[in-house]
Amino acid sequence: MEQVGVVANLMDEIPSRKKQIQILVDLFGQKNHYTCPALYIFGHSATGKSLIINSILTKLELPHAIVNCVECHTQRLLYEQILNKVAGYQADPSNNYGCYARCDNANDFMRLLKSAIAERGAQEETVYIVLDKAERLRDMQANLLPGLLRLSELSHCNVCVILISQLVWAKFRTGTGFAEPIILHFPDYSKAELLDIISHDCPPGYSADFYSSYANLLMSVFYIACRDLNEIRHLAFLNFPKYIEPINKGLLTQDNAHKLWRNIEPHLKKAMHTVYLRELSSSQWERYQQEDCEQPGVLTCLSSRSKVELPFYSKYLLIAAYMASYNPAKTDRRFFSKHHGKIKKSSKANPKKDTSSQLLGPKAFALDRLMAIFYSIVDGKVSATANVFSQISSLVTLSLLCQVGHDDQLDSPRYKCTVSLDFIQSIARTVSFDIIRYLYDFVQ
Repeated sequence: MEQVGVVANLMDEIPSRKKQIQILVDLFGQKNHYTCPALYIFGHSATGKSLIINSILTKLELPHAIVNCVECHTQRLLYEQILNKVAGYQADPSNNYGCYARCDNANDFMRLLKSAIAERGAQEETVYIVLDKAERLRDMQANLLPGLLRLSELSHCNVCVILISQLVWAKFRTGTGFAEPIILHFPDYSKAELLDIISHDCPPGYSADFYSSYANLLMSVFYIACRDLNEIRHLAFLNFPKYIEPINKGLLTQDNAHKLWRNIEPHLKKAMHTVYLRELSSSQWERYQQEDCEQPGVLTCLSSRSKVELPFYSKYLLIAAYMASYNPAKTDRRFFSKHHGKIKKSSKANPKKDTSSQLLGPKAFALDRLMAIFYSIVDGKVSATANVFSQISSLVTLSLLCQVGHDDQLDSPRYKCTVSLDFIQSIARTVSFDIIRYLYDFVQ
C-alpha cells in the first residue's frame, strides 16, 4: 500500500505522464524482485525522462546510481563514476579526491561492481544504473555498450541498466552481440498538456485562471515555432513582468485580458527572434524591455544575430550578389581587375548617371558574373565545387536572393539580391570587407 501511495503522489506531481510512470513501476516491482537487465528510454528533450526515473528511484528508495555520460568521455571515467555512485563513495580531502578503485577495463569493472554492491549491502536487492545522455556511449569503445546491456548476466548481480537518450534505438545498433533492451518512448507533450504544466508555475498573488490565460496567450504565439517545455517556461518567466506591468501601475485589472494582450503582443513577437538562442539573461531582457519603452526599436539588436549567421562562403556570395545587382556590368573591370588601365571620363552629361542605383533597386545578373566577382573578393583559393553552388540555392531559399526567369533555366540562371544596404554592411563587417569601396554609387 505504501508503494501505491508513492505512485499516486508521483502522478500528481508530474502531470501528463501517468502511463509511463505506471509502466516503470510495474517493471521495477519490489526491491528484492528481479527486473529486466536493460531498459532504453528515449524521447525529445524536456519530456520528463530523467525527472521521472530519478523521482521513482528516490521515492521508492531503490538502490541506484545516476551518471551523466557527458561528464565521462572515456571508458575508464565511466566505470569509475559508476563504482563511486554504487558504493556511495564520496571524493573529499581525506581521500585526496580519489575514486573508489582504479578501473581500466570491463573485467575489472565486473569484479569491482560485486564488491561495491556488497559494501552497500544491496546483494538481495536490484541495483539500478542510470546512464543519462546515453548517445555519448556510441563514441567510446565498441565493446562498452554490449557489455553494459549484458551487465546482469556477466557480473552475476541483480543489476538493471537504464539508458536515457534523445535518439531512437536503431541509432545504437552497430553490429552483432547486442542484447535488445526493453524500449520505452516518452512522446512530446501536446498543446493542452503544455498549458497544464505551465499553469502549475503560477507565481504567488495571482489566480490560477489568470496565469493560465497568460500561458494560453503565450502558446498562441510560440507554439508553432517552439514546443520545448524548458524554452516555453523560460519565455513565460521572462515576459510575465511585462504582462502584469499595467496591473502594477493601476491602469488595468486582471479581468482586462484583451487590453493586457494588446500590451504584451509586440514584445512577444520580438522575443520570437531569440527563441532557443538564450543570448540574454533574465536581467538583461528586463533592462532591454525598459529601454524599449523609452526608445522604440532598441530590441531590434536581438534579432540581428539570427539574420547574419551564414556560412563563410555564403557571406561572400551574398556580398558579390549585392555588388552585381547594384553595380553596372561595365564597372566590374574597374573594381576587380588589377590592371584595368585608365578610366576615361566622358565630358558629356549622362542623365541616367544622376539617378542612384540604390533608388532604382536591384538589377538581374547572370550566374557567371556572380561567380567571377565572388572569386575576385574571397580570401584564398576556392574551387568551383557543388558545395559552393548549393549555397546559392540556400540563399534563394532564405529569400536573400531571388531567381529571375523560369526555375528550369539551367544554361544561365539569373538572380537578384533582395537585401538592404544596412544588412549587407553588417554581413561585410563580419568578414572585414569594406563593401562601400566597391559600390559604384559611392565612388563615382
